[in-house]
Order: sequence, then C-alpha cells, then structure tokens
Amino acid sequence: MDSATWQRMAPDEVLAFWFPETGHQTDVEAHGAFWLERMRGGMDDAIRQRFGELTEAAARGLLDHWAATPRGRLALVLVLDQFSRTLWQGTPGAFAQDLKAARLVLEGVANGHYDALPAPWEKAFCLIALAHCEGPEHLERMDEVMTRSHALLAEAPERLHLNYRIVEDQNRMARDVIAAFGRHPHRNAVLGRLSTMAEETYLAIGAFPHQRDIPETREGLEALLAEPPTPPEPPAP
Repeated sequence: MDSATWQRMAPDEVLAFWFPETGHQTDVEAHGAFWLERMRGGMDDAIRQRFGELTEAAARGLLDHWAATPRGRLALVLVLDQFSRTLWQGTPGAFAQDLKAARLVLEGVANGHYDALPAPWEKAFCLIALAHCEGPEHLERMDEVMTRSHALLAEAPERLHLNYRIVEDQNRMARDVIAAFGRHPHRNAVLGRLSTMAEETYLAIGAFPHQRDIPETREGLEALLAEPPTPPEPPAP
C-alpha cells in the first residue's frame, strides 16, 4: 500500500466526496437522485479509484483515530460500511467490516457524536450501518434503527419529508427480513451459508430491500409508499 496516498487523506475528503455541496437537498427529486447514486452503485468506480487504499487501511485499523470526532467517526463508518461493499463486492470481505462499523455507530449514539451530526442524510448512513450488521441482537438494533429513522422525519426539512419516509420504509423492509430470518439471506451464497427452506423461497422471489425499484419522481415515490410490500414469510415453527 502506498502510504503517501492514503496517509494524506483526512475525514473531510471522504465527507466532501459522499456529501457534496451540489444542492441535492433543495428538493425531493434532487435528493432522491443523491440517494440512488449512492445506493445503486453510481459511486463505485470513484471509490475504487480514489479510496481503495484508504479502505484497506481502515479495514486494518489504521484510521481508528478518526473516531475521536463526530465527523471523523462518520467518515470512518462510511469507509467501513459503504466503501468496503464496493471494494470487495461479491466476496465475504464486503461484509467483514460490518461489526466494527456498527460498534462505531453505537458508540457515537452513546457519546453524543451521532446527535452532533447536523444533517439527516449523514445520520441516515449511520443507521444503514446498524441495519447491515448481522449477529446477536440484530432485531433489537433494527428496532433502534426504526426509532431513529422516524426521528429523522422531524429533523428533515419539510421539502424532503417524502425522501425520509422512503428511508424509513426501506429500513422497515430490512427489519421485516431480520424478523423473519435473523440475517440477510441474500448474502448466503457469498458467505458459503446454507439457506433454509424459507430462505430459499424468499431468495427465489427476489424482492430484496436493497434492490427495490425506487422511482425518481415525487409522484412515483408517493405511489410506492401507498402500496407497501408484503413482509417475507417467516419459517414455519
């Protein structure tokens, strides 16, 4: 790894990349495009080209000192949770940093770093890291995600409430999956896990929250929220 590259980077460089001052927060459709670009792979090439070495350094614990400040913690969570999924896409490494990212978020909630973040979109990406992390107490963490997702509606500007209703709805769908299966079954093949019969049925349907078709217009978003999807069937007792 070329230390001359990643060691010169600071949290602000990550945050300026992920949360650019493009005016995305001015209306529903611009903010929706901001979300879709990040959640549907639109940032992948830039992550690999600009932040590949930085992501490796974070995975090795070389950026842990970033967590000393609220914005440094946020940048580290983004690298561990979002950038790792791009850099190691299709391999177990994509999920290998989930536990650390979730712990950083929970610590940030406890020490006030989470509340210190000024923008709802910044807080929302912390909640995504909590939702991603499998393991013990995952459902309890998802309940925390839902409580805080709802709180984001009160924090978001009125003009963006529709966007954060979508965020809340996406997190609700993820909670439904965890309530049904206790894990994210779409990861089973990558992680070499055997799927249960109920999971095989769910996988065959393919209605995964992270692949849900999110419309780009206000009218489309309103229609989507008017017809919430059916929760997955839990395993038979």
